[in-house]
Amino acid sequence: MQFHKYDVVIVGAGGAGMRAAIESGQRTRTAVLTKLYPTRSHTGAAQGGMCAALANVEEDNWEWHTYDTIKGGDYLVDQDAAEVMAKEAVDAVLDLEKMGLPFNRTPDGKIDQRRFGGHTRNHGEAAVRRACYAADRTGHMILQTLYQNCIKHGVEFFNEFYVLDVVMTETEDGPVCTGAIAYELATGELHVFQAKAVVFATGGFGKVFKTTSNAHTLTGDGMAIVFRKGLPLEDMEFYQFHPTGLAGLGILLTEGARAEGGILRNDSGERFMERYAPTMKDLAARDVVSRAMSTEVREGRGAGPHKDYVLLDLTHLGADVLEAKLPDITEFSRTYLGIDPVDEPVPVYPTAHYAMGGIPTNITGEVLRDSEHVVPGLYAAGECACVSVHGANRLGTNSLLDINVFGRRAGIAAAEYVAGREYVEMPENPAAAVADMVERLHAADGRERVANIRTELQVTMDTNASVYRTEETLKQALHDVQALKERYARVSIQDAGLRFNTDLLEAIELGFLLELAEVLVVGAINRKESRGGHAREDYTSRDDVNFLRHTMAYRQPTDQSAETAVLDGLTAEIRLDYKPVVLTRYQPMERKY
Repeated sequence: MQFHKYDVVIVGAGGAGMRAAIESGQRTRTAVLTKLYPTRSHTGAAQGGMCAALANVEEDNWEWHTYDTIKGGDYLVDQDAAEVMAKEAVDAVLDLEKMGLPFNRTPDGKIDQRRFGGHTRNHGEAAVRRACYAADRTGHMILQTLYQNCIKHGVEFFNEFYVLDVVMTETEDGPVCTGAIAYELATGELHVFQAKAVVFATGGFGKVFKTTSNAHTLTGDGMAIVFRKGLPLEDMEFYQFHPTGLAGLGILLTEGARAEGGILRNDSGERFMERYAPTMKDLAARDVVSRAMSTEVREGRGAGPHKDYVLLDLTHLGADVLEAKLPDITEFSRTYLGIDPVDEPVPVYPTAHYAMGGIPTNITGEVLRDSEHVVPGLYAAGECACVSVHGANRLGTNSLLDINVFGRRAGIAAAEYVAGREYVEMPENPAAAVADMVERLHAADGRERVANIRTELQVTMDTNASVYRTEETLKQALHDVQALKERYARVSIQDAGLRFNTDLLEAIELGFLLELAEVLVVGAINRKESRGGHAREDYTSRDDVNFLRHTMAYRQPTDQSAETAVLDGLTAEIRLDYKPVVLTRYQPMERKY
C-alpha cells in the first residue's frame, strides 16, 4: 500500500475535474485521480455546444438564459444557482477561447452561435441562437483544451487510478474529508491519498439503463461512494432521455442537428412536433420531445418494420451543411446504421443521457450533509453533483456550461479552503474497507456472473423506469433491483490476477449501479407527480403544492418516524427527506412551447 499527500485531490478527469484542476493547480499542490486516461473521459462525447448569452448573432442576455434554464427544469431549478451560471457563462466561454479552443466563427471572426432546444429570447417569445460550438465535437474540443492547459500548469495526474472510497474523520463539529483511497489498475495496489480537500467530478450513471448514450465507464462511482458514507443524494429520480439516440443503439445524435434544421417525422412523414410544441416545434425542451416521440410510437405512428422509432430528416440540409457542421453524427449514422443522412432519414429514439440529480452542493461546490450543513473539505462538480441548475430536466448545452462554471468554482473554493490549513489526521488504517471489498471479491466462489446481473438490471430499468413510469412499473423495478442485489452478494469473478483486472473493476461498478438504481426508483415511486424527465402516467400533472421540493435520499435503515420508502412490503434501506427549491424572480407557471 502506498501513501501520498496533496493539498487538493480531484477525482475524475472530465471537463469538471480538469476545469477545477486548472484553478486549484495554480494555487496549491493538486493531484487528479482518474480511472481513464484524461482525454478518454466522457466529456469528449458531448457534441452540440456550450451556451452563453454572447449576443454575437442575435440579441440575447443572461436573464433570458436564466429563465430558459428554470423553465426547462420545470421550476425545480434553484434559481440563485441558475443566475450564477447564466451570468458567468460568457466569461466561461471566453476563458476557453483564450485557452485555445477552436470555436466555429462568424464571417467577421466572432464565436458563432446556433439554436438549441428550449433557448429563447424575451422569456419564451421565439428561439434564439445561444449555443457556442465547434462543429459537433464541442465536448471533444473542450476536453483536449482543458487537458493541454492542465499540463501547462503542472497539474499531476494519476491515470488509471480507480477511486473506491473517500476518507472521513469524525471531529467535534462533524465529519471532515481527509482523503481518498484508489486502486491502481496496472498493479492491483491500493493507494492512500491524504488531502486537505477532495473534489468529486466523476460523471453520471447512465449504465443503469440498457439504451444509453453514456460510455461503459459511467457507473456513478462518486455518487455511490458518497452515498455509502451516509451523505445524501439529491433528485436522483430525474433522469434525462435525449430524444435523438440512434434507434436500438442509443448512440447520440446531437440536438444541433435539429438546430441546423433537422425535422422529426413519423411513419407518414408528418412533422409531428408541430402538434406537441407549436412554437418551438423540434427544438422544444428535451423531456417534451422525448415524450412526444414515445407517444408517436406507442400510438402506432412509429416508423420501421416494428414501428418502434421515428425519423430524423436531414436530407433537405444538403451534404455541404452536414459535412461542415455535423460531420460526426453523419459518420455515426453511416457507420452504425449504414444510412447516409444526406440521402435518407435516420431512425432515432430516446436514449438515457443525463442525471439531473447527484451529490448535493452549494454554489461554491461544497458538499451538503443535509439540507444546510456542508462537509468541510469535500466538494463536487459536474454531472455527479447537484447544485440544481438542471432541476427536473436539463436544458441542452447547459451541461458543458455547468462543468466549466461550477468546476472552476469548486477548484477555487477548494484551493482557498486549504490555504494555511493544517492536515486533519486520517483514521487508523483508512483503506481497510476497500481492502476487504477487493479481497472478498477476489476470493468469492459464488455462481452468479456480473454480466448477467448487469444485463438484467439494465433491462428492468429500460422497461420500468424509462421515459414513462407508473407506480406499478416502478415497484416492479424496485422488486427486480432488490432481487439483483441479493444475487450480487453471491457473485464471483473469473480473473484472480492483479494487473488490469477488468473482471474485478466491472464487479465493483455493478455494486455502485445497483445502489443508484434503487435510489432512483425509490425517489420516483415517492414523487407522485409528473415533472420534467419524471413522467408518471398515473399522476400526469405537476404538483407544486406537494412536490415543489428536492428529494434527499439517505442510505440507512428505515425510520418509521420519518418519511420512508416502505412500499407494499418492498422496504428499501433508504430514508427520504426533502429540501426547498430556491425561488427568486420566477414563480412556477405552465410550460408552453
